[in-house]
Amino acid sequence: MKSWSLSDFLMAIFALSDELSFPPVHLAEKDGLLAIGGDLDPQRLLLAYTSGIFPWYEAPPVLWWCPNPRFVLFPGELRKSKTVRSLLNKNAFQFTIDQDFEQVIRHCRNIKRSNQDGTWITEDVVRAYQQLHRQGYAHSAEVWKDGILVGGLYGIRLGQVFFGESMFSLVSNASRYAFTCYTEQLKTEGVQLIDCQVYSEYLESMGARMIDGKEFDALLKEYIPAR
Repeated sequence: MKSWSLSDFLMAIFALSDELSFPPVHLAEKDGLLAIGGDLDPQRLLLAYTSGIFPWYEAPPVLWWCPNPRFVLFPGELRKSKTVRSLLNKNAFQFTIDQDFEQVIRHCRNIKRSNQDGTWITEDVVRAYQQLHRQGYAHSAEVWKDGILVGGLYGIRLGQVFFGESMFSLVSNASRYAFTCYTEQLKTEGVQLIDCQVYSEYLESMGARMIDGKEFDALLKEYIPAR
């Protein structure tokens, strides 16, 4: 593990080298930006998530983030709207896990979002997370209607933590249905924490809330086995 010098700490943003390491997360900027550079090698990504860091950028170089406070969902606090309860009771969609990771991540890449012009899910990101999926770390949840994929999400599972990355919906409530079903499944598997990264009104309506960065870091240390 690299030892960080005082000169490193005086930098506004840390520039990563080829060495597999990140600066201490408490040194992130107020907006959560911690470091720049490096690559999307699976081992670097796994180290990042274990440390509470994630990549988010639209064009190279890679930007690494660790916002404080952190937006999370404790599975036991999941809230189901009347609409979702009705859909669940009717089995309105077919729910699956890890049946079409590539199609899910590509839908997340291509879906138009009202609050952004581009996408951070570049082809490099797609390839990197597909590799993590093949290694058993990245997972997708899908919802289908009449055999057509209409909603879903993907993220990283480490120990008792699921790090949500992105979701999409092609029909009303499809992503909410996927998130609800997958959260219930994760709860049965012993997952204690779902990282939602940054605030969204959409996820807040389902029970996500802010916690302090120090609490988040302590939970990661408790719920993710040492690697």
